[in-house]
Amino acid sequence: PMYAITTTALTQKAAIGGRAVRPNRQRTVARRSAVATPIKAKLYDNILETIGNTPIVKISDRLAPKGVEVYAKAEFFNPCSSVKDRLALAVITDAEQKGLLKPGDTVVEATSGNTGIAVAMVCAQRGYNCVICMAEPFSVERRKIMRMLGAKVIVTPKAGKGTGMVAKAEELCEKHGWFLCRQFENDANPAFHASTTGPEILTDFAGKKLDYFVTGYGTGGTFQGVGRVIKAARPDTKIVLLEPEAASLIASGTKTERKSTGAPKGSHPAFAAHPIQGWTPDFIPKVLEDAQAMDLYDELVPISGPEAIETAQKLASTQGIFTGISGGASMAGALKVAAKAPKGSVILTMLPDTSERYMSTPLYESIAADMNEEELEIAKSTPSFQLLPGEEPVLQA
Repeated sequence: PMYAITTTALTQKAAIGGRAVRPNRQRTVARRSAVATPIKAKLYDNILETIGNTPIVKISDRLAPKGVEVYAKAEFFNPCSSVKDRLALAVITDAEQKGLLKPGDTVVEATSGNTGIAVAMVCAQRGYNCVICMAEPFSVERRKIMRMLGAKVIVTPKAGKGTGMVAKAEELCEKHGWFLCRQFENDANPAFHASTTGPEILTDFAGKKLDYFVTGYGTGGTFQGVGRVIKAARPDTKIVLLEPEAASLIASGTKTERKSTGAPKGSHPAFAAHPIQGWTPDFIPKVLEDAQAMDLYDELVPISGPEAIETAQKLASTQGIFTGISGGASMAGALKVAAKAPKGSVILTMLPDTSERYMSTPLYESIAADMNEEELEIAKSTPSFQLLPGEEPVLQA
């Protein structure tokens, strides 16, 4: 249960230093709407047990159109701050159960970053060595996080794109006998979403309608796994699939040529570079192609890089929700759906990760490190402790 802190409770006497204290009117008003949640009295055996059960948060009308309800599932509540924590746990657990991994083995993956971070976390907890192949353009923060978690990060040339990093990972595994996660082809990926993410959504929306589920794709795992569950339980819910405007692979109608493993043979002709890291590699993943064959989505919507960045910034400044470019893209798609949805519609989207992975990307290009003019004016409005450009620092006035 949730416990509201009432005005009556706040005006009761408080034993502070033996004196009765009554909060002033301003303090009472400020706290009237505060809500306290009970403390969860649970101990976890390890960090991996905390994966999943992420909260769904309503978006206020400071961003969402009035007359509809927009919600976001905040996957940055996972322990390494992204939806890919689910994938990594699924793939490695599946490999263990199949006898493909033993203590001391080396786990390899090709990734834009979040999957690599998640795989490195699971390997660190389970005691495996970890090697990650990542293409050069992805943010340096991700490389450092993976190395902090004990992984070796192999950076591949920008010109090779996503198919290059996948080919490098395959080459390393063939040479050294290492285990390759194959996130883009591995059925354990969508299966985990079908057994966790999808049921979580159904539980949270029990007794409440859900008209639209909106999601982008990286591997297609979330889309396929959640889509299967929602379509089975709520066939009237429309699923809207998003992809970058600059890389409209699904919209092109052109399939990806594959190796016998399901991995891509080469780069997709419709691919162009885009800033939505984690979305749409330069090929159609096998997991996504399988989802297409299941006829899971009702509408395909393109999202531009600038609107993804702008929406991520608006989520931070109007909602206090701190998500990355892919989260901004997902919300931009949800807002497009909301703009034309019938009144009273309920829309859910996914926020895949946290904003802190994007400090060196276009998401933060407009965010200055130094004080701007407005901040300098505030600093100068009182005489002490001023640090003004071109002037000696002022301590006491």
